[in-house]
Amino acid sequence: MTEVKLFAGTNSIQLAEKIAKHYGKKLGDLTLSKFSDGEMSPSFNESVRGCTVFLIQSTNPSADNLLELCLMIDAAKRASAYKVCAVIPYYGYARQDRKDRPRVSIAAKLVANILTSAGADRIMTCDLHAGQIQGFFDLPLDHLNGSAIFVPYLERLDTSNLIFAAPDVGGVARARSYAKHFEVEMVVCDKHRKRANEVASMQVIGDVEGKDVVLVDDLVDTAGTLCKAAQIIMDKGAKSVRAIATHGVLSGKAYENIENSVLLELVVTDTIPVRQKSEKIRVISVSDLFAKAIHAVTGNTSISALFI
Repeated sequence: MTEVKLFAGTNSIQLAEKIAKHYGKKLGDLTLSKFSDGEMSPSFNESVRGCTVFLIQSTNPSADNLLELCLMIDAAKRASAYKVCAVIPYYGYARQDRKDRPRVSIAAKLVANILTSAGADRIMTCDLHAGQIQGFFDLPLDHLNGSAIFVPYLERLDTSNLIFAAPDVGGVARARSYAKHFEVEMVVCDKHRKRANEVASMQVIGDVEGKDVVLVDDLVDTAGTLCKAAQIIMDKGAKSVRAIATHGVLSGKAYENIENSVLLELVVTDTIPVRQKSEKIRVISVSDLFAKAIHAVTGNTSISALFI
């Protein structure tokens, strides 16, 4: 057994502090210096020689967050850390996981290559946009599931009239897993896009009349799709619509869209810091889930026990 040390990147300090508290350790001492032109230089202010080091940083854009994580990994390896695990609550660029049109990058694979080249020995993340991204890595990857915190939250609600909905065809498997757990039906919102972040048309496949609908997604960006799906579901006779999404990217007019929508509430996690307060946005923490996963990794026990 080697000593375990946890460090936080600047984008995930609040979440990292919660993870460290649940894990039972204080965060390690790390300084991020910046030159006047913006160049970053992270340095560990304590020894990590022979230690198993967990570096906690979500890599949502800007790309500085990804580069900072890579520099932290490199610094830990050069300081003779025994193992370096990159804990990435939100894996940025995951939506670019395939060539959906000619002459585009597969950014999710490129990011995997970058993290591997930087020297990471293990990756820990939560709710990748597509599960097959795990295959982009040739090193151990622990893929945690947000259902571990969403299901207990939903179980506190009145589930007698519940039904789950996928906001697009790509989210069917995710919504189906919730429907199967609660032993209820599900519906699908079939959408057609003109371009990124802009929905041209949408229709609901299934019956939602008189139901309390829960839209299930891995992330919410501008909230355009989510809000449009909620409106169409209500127009079809639903009693209420709420949404759960692991990663609250919430860019552009997301907050305005949510406030003006028919959504009862949007439940997200703290994998990405929420920039504004809203009466319709509820944040629940993944810190205990990640702390338990780190315990499992360091104690060589099963992580699958954390899944629902």
